[in-house]
Amino acid sequence: MPVEYTEKSLLKYSQRIIELFKNPKNVGEMENPTVTVSEGDPQCGDMMQMSLKIEGNKILDAKFLSFGCAANIATGSAVTEMIKGKTLDEAEKLSIKEVSDSLGGLPALKMHCAVLAHKTLRKAIREYRQKIEELKT
Repeated sequence: MPVEYTEKSLLKYSQRIIELFKNPKNVGEMENPTVTVSEGDPQCGDMMQMSLKIEGNKILDAKFLSFGCAANIATGSAVTEMIKGKTLDEAEKLSIKEVSDSLGGLPALKMHCAVLAHKTLRKAIREYRQKIEELKT
């Protein structure tokens, strides 16, 4: 019988969340990233760092580091997988619901993890675009 992962005995995670928690994709530091940002959630204490390698207007690679729970790790993994190969505009349109849906849903108490991953991605795109604008002037 498979082990059921729960946090504080209240939250049941989907198999996809468990899979990405145990074997996250794109976790780690990136060599020579185009942009790296960090974002935190002051209410729960979770932190996420995201690095993107961007060429032209396309995200070639994405990595993340997480200081947080299983859902935080899974959402970082999901977001980085979902944006690879996308244009900045396409990645920016990624919704919090799409992140949650890609994981088979998140418990309501863990939706803030999808919000954090989404905010971190948007911050990275915003900082990259600011950097490009500054180079033009």
